[in-house]
Amino acid sequence: FIYSSFLFHRTVYCYLYFELPDDSEQLRPYVSRLRRGALRAGELSAVGSLSSGFLLRFLRARDFNTELSLKLLLNYQRWRRESPEISSCLSPSSVLGLLNTSYHAVLPQRDCTGSRVLIYRIGQWNPKDWSAFQVFRVSLMTSEIISRENETQRQGVKAIFDLAGWSLSHALQINPSLARKISSVLSDSFPLKVRGIHLVNEPMFFRPVFAMLRPFLPDKIKQRIHMHGSDFQDSLSGFFSSHVLPPEYGGHGPGITQVCQGWTNHLLQSENLLQQIAAHPTGDITMTPDDCLITEEGGTL
Repeated sequence: FIYSSFLFHRTVYCYLYFELPDDSEQLRPYVSRLRRGALRAGELSAVGSLSSGFLLRFLRARDFNTELSLKLLLNYQRWRRESPEISSCLSPSSVLGLLNTSYHAVLPQRDCTGSRVLIYRIGQWNPKDWSAFQVFRVSLMTSEIISRENETQRQGVKAIFDLAGWSLSHALQINPSLARKISSVLSDSFPLKVRGIHLVNEPMFFRPVFAMLRPFLPDKIKQRIHMHGSDFQDSLSGFFSSHVLPPEYGGHGPGITQVCQGWTNHLLQSENLLQQIAAHPTGDITMTPDDCLITEEGGTL
């Protein structure tokens, strides 16, 4: 009973902290503790300072547990250093050909829990034209952008992977090293809460690749993976309201081509910001008014 009461009160406090603005006095002790811990760490010994907004991303991703937030922050820094082939080239224009195939979108409407909803259409990726590293950079660019949104920091993301068109040439691009890097971002190296992963149109020969990824994933992520098959519209509607999803996925929202183009435009508008993040030692870049975020209606501010 005492432990249950503790968990209840911690949940209430975390919810209240989530709702506070970045400059709230009540958040300062958490930010200060995380900053002290980070600057004392060997990995960040050469860093002079870390902004409050940057640190709050990690605190919200770990429910204001400063010890876990510090671990996540250090993992993020380590991942960036150890994966320069992905993290050092965050240029939307460099993968514009892929984006123009309607490969990827962040839907303009959040789901009923407030999570961002991302769609990846794997069949639009031609492995002859684009390497797996270039494809993964698209996901990293989107993650860097949406992780700056306070509501996304609080409510996380859900992703739909449409595997129609998945082939042997796609599978051959995914080696154990890349699988480990992908799994690391999903689990413990990026300040975003992954609330759900939904696979649709998955063929039988996708399973060996999934089996390669699975051992690197923590149990809580494994439990959030849902395979819907080719007859997915009814089961997908059990997780997402119809106004959120495009018609191609059983919803009544804007069409997939429209939302993909809208997100492509937003990434291109964010090119300067993304290149600054890639070049910065820690990725701690303060956003300017020109670095606008996508609105819930799909436009920009």
